[in-house]
Amino acid sequence: MGHSGRRLISLAAVAILAASFGSPANAAKCGNNAAGFGSWVGQFKAEAAASGISARTLNAAFANAGYATKTISLDRNQKSFKLSLEQFMQKRGAPTIISKGRRLKQQNAALFSRIEKKYGVPAGPLIAIWGMESGFGGFTGNQHTVSAVATLAYDCRRSAYFTEQLYALLQLVQKGWISPDFRGAAHGEIGQTQFLPANVLRFGVDGDGDGRINLAGTGDALASTANFLRGHGWSRGGGYQPGQANFGAIQGWNSAGVYQKAIAIIGAEIDQ
Repeated sequence: MGHSGRRLISLAAVAILAASFGSPANAAKCGNNAAGFGSWVGQFKAEAAASGISARTLNAAFANAGYATKTISLDRNQKSFKLSLEQFMQKRGAPTIISKGRRLKQQNAALFSRIEKKYGVPAGPLIAIWGMESGFGGFTGNQHTVSAVATLAYDCRRSAYFTEQLYALLQLVQKGWISPDFRGAAHGEIGQTQFLPANVLRFGVDGDGDGRINLAGTGDALASTANFLRGHGWSRGGGYQPGQANFGAIQGWNSAGVYQKAIAIIGAEIDQ
């Protein structure tokens, strides 16, 4: 896993969220260490309550929240995206993802057929993302998600962006889509393909037909990923290698060039 601006919602979507929850100009003051985090939480909770987040949700969400030191450490040391494509593919275990991905494509043929029929996205890139993000659901993170997102919202480096992610996360808690003590990846990514909270709200779908959206489940995670790609311009039947029609949708998934190319290469190997 790792985070380099991936699955970032558009500036327009951020503006919509900001309009819904108040101006960032009135936001609690950010900080660059743990010292002011408690005060920030208190001020943020007051602002969130005034913006429509229930006291019950806020109390439950922040009951066990704290300053996420590991999240800050990982945020400051994202080195894998500086590797060459060959180094990145090796580090991510591309051959293993391809071989296991081919088996999973066969074993879940009906699921991938339904997803492609509905969203126009073939199995290959979905499986590539699934494998690289969580090892096919093998590890989706063990960090307290509210702590991680709140810490990044408090941290001055990307405070405005992660404040909107925190509001989205609280909406997920309030809707009952995730528990207040949900655990995920270090930057607040959720589920088997690692959606940030605002993208769960925007692109999350019920892919397994059980009547709820749960990105910890394979069907929902893969269908939501296909919905994300379609929402970023995926065109049914188009190619997805660099320079082809759908590579732009893959670029929407992750801002790192090596990650984008890895998805395209691994996906094509699985789809062949």
